[in-house]
Amino acid sequence: MKTPKCIIRLLTLTIILVSLSATSFSQVSQQQMEKLQRALQFIEFAYIEELDDEKLVEDAIRGILRELDPHSRYLSADELRRANEPLEGSFEGIGIQFDLIQDTITVVSPIPGGPSEKVGLMPGDKIVYIDGEEAHGSKVTNEYVQQKLRGERGTEVEVSIYRTGAPELLDFTITRDQIPIHSVDAAFMATPEIGYIKINRFARTTLREVREAIRELKSEGMTDLIVDLNYNSGGYLDVAIDLADEFLERNHLIVYTEGHAAPKQEFKSTSRGNFKEGKVVVLVNEGSASASEIFAGAIQDWDRGLVVGRRSFGKGLVQRPFELPDESAIRLTTAQYHTPTGRSIQKPYDEGTDQYYADLSNRLSSGELVSPESITFPDSLKYNTKVNERVVYGGGGIMPDFFIPLDTAGVSDYYSRMLRRGILNTFGIEYTNHNRAELSEQYDNVTDYIENFHVDEALIGSLRAYAADQHDLVDVEEGDEKTVEYMKQQLKAQIARNLFDFSAYIQVVMQHEDYFREAVRIIEDDTFDRLQIRY
Repeated sequence: MKTPKCIIRLLTLTIILVSLSATSFSQVSQQQMEKLQRALQFIEFAYIEELDDEKLVEDAIRGILRELDPHSRYLSADELRRANEPLEGSFEGIGIQFDLIQDTITVVSPIPGGPSEKVGLMPGDKIVYIDGEEAHGSKVTNEYVQQKLRGERGTEVEVSIYRTGAPELLDFTITRDQIPIHSVDAAFMATPEIGYIKINRFARTTLREVREAIRELKSEGMTDLIVDLNYNSGGYLDVAIDLADEFLERNHLIVYTEGHAAPKQEFKSTSRGNFKEGKVVVLVNEGSASASEIFAGAIQDWDRGLVVGRRSFGKGLVQRPFELPDESAIRLTTAQYHTPTGRSIQKPYDEGTDQYYADLSNRLSSGELVSPESITFPDSLKYNTKVNERVVYGGGGIMPDFFIPLDTAGVSDYYSRMLRRGILNTFGIEYTNHNRAELSEQYDNVTDYIENFHVDEALIGSLRAYAADQHDLVDVEEGDEKTVEYMKQQLKAQIARNLFDFSAYIQVVMQHEDYFREAVRIIEDDTFDRLQIRY
């Protein structure tokens, strides 16, 4: 029987993978290769169903990589394009943030400078027709929206909009364009001297965005800075290095990498950077990973700033992309990175991928997320910072200098269901749309809104009535003060988002977050001087 082309491709792939993992092909015995070839011939010859060559090869690749470590993975050409989009910093489309509310595409906000903003789309607009076709009902999913509204730059799409107060549908012709994906979600002054920047990923545009934010905050009087990396899952290694360079003095080791086939490589700071003086607090939690941990580890190891929050995710493996002939790729783990003190923050993965990703739920069940006393480190994982010789830990994430427990105070099932169904968001959009003129006239900026807008009992009553009438959701525990407080906070933030932008949402939410208030406290009191942290 002639060897099928799928088997030839798979054998070729096996050779590639063996060579990439620094194992000489001569070490793979002829007997092993014949064993693989024979097994695949049996599958091709005798399997009960006709095989899809392409799927067989892809499944084989995925299976091989899955046995290596939790982060080596195969990406088809389409998966690779989608995965790279957020990190490259742009995509092509009409430029809106949207929610699907009652099977209708509702504009949360046009992306500033994008095509939709230029033609006049507004928050709260409902897209009911796309290119003359009805665009509402059960068929409308996130995939449907992306298929209809994304597209090649320069192409046109016609949409019909329902806008509150307009006597009839409004028609727009929107020319698709390059749409930026921002890394900085928010940048504002937490106090007259303390700035705050929230970074959601380490992408190609991150350094430029952060520099612009720092420049603007300095112009407003900032001397100290909070860098929020909560739930930042990482991104490009070199971007994390460049960002750390903004804060560290010249010739300080930021990170080093090494692997079996990757010689040790050190990355050091330069004389560049525009925040080498001033107090720095880095916020991390269990969702902060990879590039976030590189940045936080460098700041902590050099006693340049303090880390506040909970132990970070613990991803210290470096993936290198290798392109395959059909524009797909494998991202293969080739090295491990270490912080300046020599810490490896990679958590163990020798019990398999499932157990590896169950680590976060295990942290919750063990009590780690609410009490630092439940975390134990052997002496072998203790390290000393480079300047003050403070004790820090390796072996599974960055342990913060100041621990902030997860808020596990139970909220009612009513509030949880309201969040899950998006009722708070929907009500916030509709309330803002009906009162936009009055709100815009009354509140010139976010600070004014935070200080003077109050969610009163009457507004909460309207929210409850909306949940009952529109979503058949009734609160049977109306006396729950914790629930009412959460509802007020979240509703105020949602209205701010629809009245201003997403940055305003974060600014409102931060007023009630323990980790944010703790960061402000330790910057304002004598903590930095007491711990001899350089600033």
